[in-house]
Amino acid sequence: MVVRLRTVFALVTVLTLFWTVGQGQSKHKWREEQKDYYKKWLEEDVVYIITEEEEKVFKALNTDDEKQQFIEQFWYRRDPDLTTSANEYKEEHYRRIAYSNDHFTSGLPGWMMDRGRVYIVNGPPDGVESNPTGGLYSRPAHEGGGSTSTYPFEVWRYRYLEGIGTDVEVEFVDPTRSGEYRLAISSEEKDALLLVPGSGLTWSEELGLTSKHDRPFFSPGIAKTDPFRGGRAKDNPFDRYETYIRIQAPKPIKYRDLKEIVNVKVGYDNLSFKSRQDSFRLNDQQLLVPITLEFENKNLTFTQEQGLRVARLAVYGMVTSIANRVVREFEDDITTSYPAEEFELRSTGHSLYQKIILLDKRMRYKVDLVVKDLNTGNLGTGRFAIIPPAYSQEKLSVSSLILSDSIRELGTIPAEDQMFVLGDVWVQPRPGRTFPVGQSLGAYFQIYNAGSDQTTLAPSLRVIYKIIDDSNGVLEVIDKTGDSIQFYSGQRVVLIQSLPTESLAPGSYKVEVEVHDEIGDQVAVVTESFDLSPAGQGK
Repeated sequence: MVVRLRTVFALVTVLTLFWTVGQGQSKHKWREEQKDYYKKWLEEDVVYIITEEEEKVFKALNTDDEKQQFIEQFWYRRDPDLTTSANEYKEEHYRRIAYSNDHFTSGLPGWMMDRGRVYIVNGPPDGVESNPTGGLYSRPAHEGGGSTSTYPFEVWRYRYLEGIGTDVEVEFVDPTRSGEYRLAISSEEKDALLLVPGSGLTWSEELGLTSKHDRPFFSPGIAKTDPFRGGRAKDNPFDRYETYIRIQAPKPIKYRDLKEIVNVKVGYDNLSFKSRQDSFRLNDQQLLVPITLEFENKNLTFTQEQGLRVARLAVYGMVTSIANRVVREFEDDITTSYPAEEFELRSTGHSLYQKIILLDKRMRYKVDLVVKDLNTGNLGTGRFAIIPPAYSQEKLSVSSLILSDSIRELGTIPAEDQMFVLGDVWVQPRPGRTFPVGQSLGAYFQIYNAGSDQTTLAPSLRVIYKIIDDSNGVLEVIDKTGDSIQFYSGQRVVLIQSLPTESLAPGSYKVEVEVHDEIGDQVAVVTESFDLSPAGQGK
């Protein structure tokens, strides 16, 4: 019995050893396959559409997780419709690769051929002139006229290509007659008699007015003007060369590069900013949510432009639901400029940006932000959640409390949406919550479900404003007569109050506002913290 047990144990040990070795080989094979997958993805799948910046970032990633996240985000950034489950760009890209392999293969896979590259980058042409056998060819006037013999060639026509323009012609020539069509810079490249003296002449050459050496192929400046050659701008040798370069380049998408890899740490966060979001009830279902960004001017790059110092930023934002459905995207340019003589003073200050969005108050959201300094390419990212407050439809409720050193009434509601404008009030939040000492501080907020006098339809509120320091010292302002009410209706009461902070020393404080509804006999409280900085800071 013991012998049998030893035999069984030995057998199990051997099988375990084989299994362990097999597992190790499997893991090694899997790692090699993963390595080959990432290499193929970079050098084959996306070789024509990945930007230099993206390629540099991808090569710097060390782990498989980072690379996989990069690939996911790579396609995500290019998805033309994030509201659908399919990525139409990705599907179309791989369709183009398959089509190229089916139709342009010649010794090498079709995706490696010039026609394959142009097709993958730009899509199918709007028209094709195909001459698969070459032979006798009557030149059109813009090529100089006359007859010659050509190699097999194709002309692809696109009505419009982003980054290139309209009425784009691309020519491919097969000089070896092997099926390997090459992208041509000059229309002369298809001329099989180009180097044969006295053959395949243009009209001008037949009359002795020019020679073959005067053709744009040999002399881009055209030593002698061909009187018969048409004047199409796109036939200019330099324009054709520019088309030759651009037709093969990745297609630009304005600021779509700002949909960058938020989840992969690639050193993009070299442009810092602070953000805040506020919430104001619009109706029973919707909220107005101002999202405000604050930049320190010392972190921006200012260039000299006509006597001004100018910084230019691009902002991309995406709001998604908890189910990852895209609710809203926005994309804006920001320009901050100062007269040259004021720049030294202003360079220690701040620049602000705001986007006011409309959201369903019954849902939760995630906001991803990317900011790019257009002068340097520096990028900064941010992410935060928006959890709508549970505004009651009956009880006294209060909105966000905005503290600002810049609040003013406009008199009329602007016809178009503007930054920092709520109704007819211009109010500029400070995401950093830091203000300089020695000036008044404004408070802006809204009240909902306040009772109203049946005769005047006006609310009756007693509002207590408190500024509390770290030692619980209190500076108090009490509004008993409704002087701080800027506007009221059946849906809301808007309040604005100036708070005297001139006597306060630098430090950390909190504003606490108690709203007493004298008619409904209800109380609502809202608080907001802030810092006072020494003079010359926080501007």
